[in-house]
Amino acid sequence: MTNSEQTSVLVTGGNKGLGFETARRLGAEGWTIFLGSRDRGRGQAAVDDLVERGVNAILVPLDVTSDESVTAAVQRVRVHTDRLDVVINNAGAPGNSVAPADATAAEIHSVYETNVYGPVRVTHAFLPLLQAADNPRVVMVTSAGGSFAVVTDSDQPVSKLHELAYSSSKAALNMITVRYAQALPAIKFNVATPGEVANRTFAATDMNNNTGALTVTEGTDSIVRLATIGPEGPSGIFIDRLGSVAW
Repeated sequence: MTNSEQTSVLVTGGNKGLGFETARRLGAEGWTIFLGSRDRGRGQAAVDDLVERGVNAILVPLDVTSDESVTAAVQRVRVHTDRLDVVINNAGAPGNSVAPADATAAEIHSVYETNVYGPVRVTHAFLPLLQAADNPRVVMVTSAGGSFAVVTDSDQPVSKLHELAYSSSKAALNMITVRYAQALPAIKFNVATPGEVANRTFAATDMNNNTGALTVTEGTDSIVRLATIGPEGPSGIFIDRLGSVAW
């Protein structure tokens, strides 16, 4: 793991679930947490919770679907630091699980706006702060549903979930991450899914009505691992809490 002294991280969608638990765990290691939240009230409540736990947490109002909001978020972070060690693109939208025959471009676009364009928007805006860090890292939170290997495995439950928007958006996010990793070798870009592909399990969150077999803490294991890799660590990999995941 990297030296946590004064390490800073922006977590999008940090006010609940995987985002909040990731922020809590990294904050407990002494990191400065920039907690991104679309809802200012919920975000402030999450920050207050972290501060009560002794975490150095700062609220960053952030709607990843808005250029103006992301620009304002960069300005807010710059008030506190001239570099950013880690960006965790966690904010996500599940979509409405519309069957492929009924899916429209509008349905898919609304999910892509958060799950694909959001991480691109945030990553692009925060690149100068990342490039100023000694060991910059970007973690994209994806899903096993974004893996062609998993979706085409008939033994995997996700292969039976016939929808277009969510799984394809995560597949797109995976490709985007690989292309970033190839083009920007000074920054480590990696993908984490909050589950155990081999065991066909996933973490319980609001997005799945808390039906997952793994705890939210277990779900963040892969995210925390990638956020804390050292200077010699990998880039362009896809993992769950057990290890590598096939693309």
